[in-house]
Amino acid sequence: MNKAIIGKKLGMSQIFAQDGKVIPVTVVLAGPCPVVQKKTVEKDGYAALQVAFEDVKESRITKPVIGQFKKAGVAPKKYLREIRLENCDSYEIGQEIKCDVFAAGDHVDVVGTSKGHGFSGTIKRWNTHRGPMAHGSGYHRGVGSLSANSDPSRVFKNKKMPGQYGVERVTIQNLEVAKVDAERNLLLIKGGIPGAKGSLVVVKQSIKG
Repeated sequence: MNKAIIGKKLGMSQIFAQDGKVIPVTVVLAGPCPVVQKKTVEKDGYAALQVAFEDVKESRITKPVIGQFKKAGVAPKKYLREIRLENCDSYEIGQEIKCDVFAAGDHVDVVGTSKGHGFSGTIKRWNTHRGPMAHGSGYHRGVGSLSANSDPSRVFKNKKMPGQYGVERVTIQNLEVAKVDAERNLLLIKGGIPGAKGSLVVVKQSIKG
């Protein structure tokens, strides 16, 4: 992977192609992301860049993190993430990664946290069928039969049951960058990406593109 950036999902919109077709896009505020620390194979066992995103007051972050920013000569940021690039040596501490590392037509993978749905039943969580809706049935949206009575007398592992739904790390692969607005630090990516509006996402070069 040669390029990646941290961003914030702003929402969805649409643009028009040259032939007049409507293209649905997700607008991502991508960067600028200053490099705060460089991980090296000699010292850390692997090569990576620690990058930051989104300005924040010093009172909102801890003192050790503030010291890390001061050491790098970077203003305090809200988010810190590591990205592993093949060309880490070409970056210097304090250097900013901007959205113009990508270009229209590039294929990217987007990593985000899916929307939370709380404690959900099996119909919403697993798309199971509901029970009979006739007057004689008193069981409509329940989980249904769980296990046999005498053998095995237990519920099998991985049985699809009600529970916490959402708030999971989700990666959508091989999306296309429709447009890059370097002046406003915006990436317009075709289609939808995981997460709610305002959530943090990582946009990186596609491993399949």
